[in-house]
Amino acid sequence: MQFTRYQKRVASWALIIALMTLLLWLLSSSLAPFAVAGVLAYALNPLVDRIDGLFRGKMPRWIAVAVVVFVLMLTITGIFMLVVPLFIKQAPALGQQVPQLFENAKDWIEAQAARYGVRLQLNLGTFKEWLQAFFQNSEKITQAGTTVASSLKAGTNVVMLVLGYLTLVPLALYYLLVDWDRFIGGLFALVPLRMRDSVRSFAQEADAVLGQYLRGQLLVMAIMAVFYSVGLMLFGLDLAWSIGIFTGIAMFIPYVGFAMGLVMAAIAGILQLGFAKAALMVAVVYGLGQLLESFYLTPRLVGERIGLHPLVVIFALLAFGQLFGFVGVLIALPASAVLLVAVRRMRATYLQSHLYKN
Repeated sequence: MQFTRYQKRVASWALIIALMTLLLWLLSSSLAPFAVAGVLAYALNPLVDRIDGLFRGKMPRWIAVAVVVFVLMLTITGIFMLVVPLFIKQAPALGQQVPQLFENAKDWIEAQAARYGVRLQLNLGTFKEWLQAFFQNSEKITQAGTTVASSLKAGTNVVMLVLGYLTLVPLALYYLLVDWDRFIGGLFALVPLRMRDSVRSFAQEADAVLGQYLRGQLLVMAIMAVFYSVGLMLFGLDLAWSIGIFTGIAMFIPYVGFAMGLVMAAIAGILQLGFAKAALMVAVVYGLGQLLESFYLTPRLVGERIGLHPLVVIFALLAFGQLFGFVGVLIALPASAVLLVAVRRMRATYLQSHLYKN
C-alpha cells in the first residue's frame, strides 16, 4: 500500500505529537517547576523589557531580570509570612468557640426534627472534643500540614518537591527571562520553512489571547485580594487579611478558588461572629465581590476575547488536573486559551473547505 506525501506528512506530525505528549506525561512531575517558571516568565517578560528599555541598553539585561525576580520572590514570601502565622495564631482562639458552635448546631437540628414529629438526639461530644483539641494544639496543626504536604507527592518524595519549587523555579525563571528572545527564536527556528508564516500568525494571535488572560488575571487577583480583605475586616473578622489574600490568589483557579475562600470565610465567621452575622458577611462581601469580578473587572481587564464557556472551564480543570496534577490545574486555562485559537482556525478552515461546502 502506497501512501501519498500528504498522508506521510500527517502521519509524521501525528507521531511527533504523540511522542511529545507521552514524554510530557511521563516527565510531568519533573517538568512541573519549569512549567511554573515558564508561565511566570511569559507574564513577567514585558516588565523586564520595559525596565531594560528605560536604560536603552546601558544596563545589562540580567540586572533588570534580577530585580524583577527578587521583587517577585519577596512578594511571595511576604504573602506566606502574612497568611500562615495568622492561621496558626488565631486557630486556638477559634477553637475556644467550637464547643458552643456544636451545641447550637445540635439544638437547632433537634428542634427542626421535633417540628416534624421526629425525636432525634445527637451525641457530638467526641468529635467536638477532638476538634477543639485540634485547634488548641499547634503540634497537631503542624502534623496536619505535614500530612497535606505528603499528599502532594507527584512521583517523587516531598523533599525533592519542595526543593524543586524553591530552587528550580527562581533559577529557571531567571535564565528564561535573561534569554527569552533567544529561547523563542530557537523554537521558531525548528519550524519548517513552508509553515513559518502560518505558525507566526498563530503565535501572534495566541500571544494576544494568552497575554490578555495572564496579565489581566494577575491584576484582577490583586484587586480582589484587597477587596475581600477590606470587606471582611469591616465586619470585624480576625482572619480578614489572611482569608482575603488567600481568596484573591486562589482565584487563579476559577470557581474552585472562590468557593474555597467563601467556605473559609464562612467557617471563620461562624466561629467568631455567630451564624447570623457570618451569613450576612459572606453574602455581602462575597456577593458584591463576585458581581464586581464577573461583570466589571474580568470583562474590562481580562476581556471576553478568550470566550471560554463555564462548562469548558470546568472540563479543562478536571482534564489537565488528571493529566498533570496540581500544575495541570494551574495551566489549564492558559493552555485552553491557546487551544481555543487552534480550534477557531480549524473551524474557519473547515467552513472554507470542500467538505463543508459540497
